[in-house]
Amino acid sequence: MKWTWLFLCLSVVSIHAQTDSLPMVILPGEKTPQSYIGLDEVVVYQPIKLNSFEEMKKYMLLRRRVLKVYPYAQLASERFSTLKERLDQMDKRRQKKRYAKRIEKYLEGEFSEELKKLTRKEGQILVKLIHRETGITPHALVKTYRNGLRATVYQFTAKLFDIDLKTEFNPSEVQEDMWIEDILFRSGMTMRYN
Repeated sequence: MKWTWLFLCLSVVSIHAQTDSLPMVILPGEKTPQSYIGLDEVVVYQPIKLNSFEEMKKYMLLRRRVLKVYPYAQLASERFSTLKERLDQMDKRRQKKRYAKRIEKYLEGEFSEELKKLTRKEGQILVKLIHRETGITPHALVKTYRNGLRATVYQFTAKLFDIDLKTEFNPSEVQEDMWIEDILFRSGMTMRYN
């Protein structure tokens, strides 16, 4: 008899602990409750197929360099679009030149020390990423918004450090550019280059 009462008490407690349905969630804008919440899409990448250990070392070194330099390229793109908008609002050519000169001095003062610490290879990658982000090479940017002489001086100075300001980003033909694009996409920093 004791065992029967004990069994009944435990069965009542265990039956009461069971729930017969899933919790329902009412999402904003929905009229019917849902038993699940939709999640964002998750992208699963295939492993990188590199032929040798040396290629893997090169890829990992390039990855470190790209992730170090990419914020500067993004900042350059943002500043370029802001500069372009403000120059479009100005009427006089002289006013535009003065403004561009003032912005150049400001940017030079703000970033020259940080950019001087970059290695040659990081500088080359930065030039490619600026072209990727803005659609214009750094040489063309300087030539358009300052003047051709200044662009030539900058190009000559960059050439002393094995950097070409006219280098374009071309992931469809250049292996390193394809790797850079892959690194940026895998890191979630950007969408694919068009």
